[in-house]
Amino acid sequence: MVVADTDADFGDFVRHRSQALLRTAYLLCGGDQHAAEDLLQEVLERVYARWRRIRGDAEPYVRAALANAAANRWRRRARRVREAPLESAPDPATRGHEDAVADRDRVVSALSQLPPRMRAVLVLRFFDDLSEAQTAAALGCGLGTVKSQTSRGLARLRDLLGEPQLIAQGRH
Repeated sequence: MVVADTDADFGDFVRHRSQALLRTAYLLCGGDQHAAEDLLQEVLERVYARWRRIRGDAEPYVRAALANAAANRWRRRARRVREAPLESAPDPATRGHEDAVADRDRVVSALSQLPPRMRAVLVLRFFDDLSEAQTAAALGCGLGTVKSQTSRGLARLRDLLGEPQLIAQGRH
């Protein structure tokens, strides 16, 4: 029975890869957990309808669909609600776990201020550890575009964060 096999294959894929895909969606949505869940659900619904036609590894296809859906989602919205940043407190003498969480939150907030395409390039390159070529393939753009968006995106993140070392700490 082809439908049962399709359902089982798709179910296995979702069970094994949904956490990593949700993390990607979370970063693509600028740190909005609810929007990330909605985005992933929307993409998985569309992927399920095409599941039998996907050849090879489905994950690059789903990641590309996430990046494109995230970009389209922001284009459709008339305006975006921005969160107010928290008051910055002086750094304590020793850094604990809560500081790492705060640093990651700052990185996610900074990512949310980037244009969707630039954000997608950075998320795929540095958080999902895709190569430049894999990122270009996932986004359907040229290698030069990935390189220039990476360079500009990292420079913009450094400006937004004011501390270059946070970018490396934000990686998982």
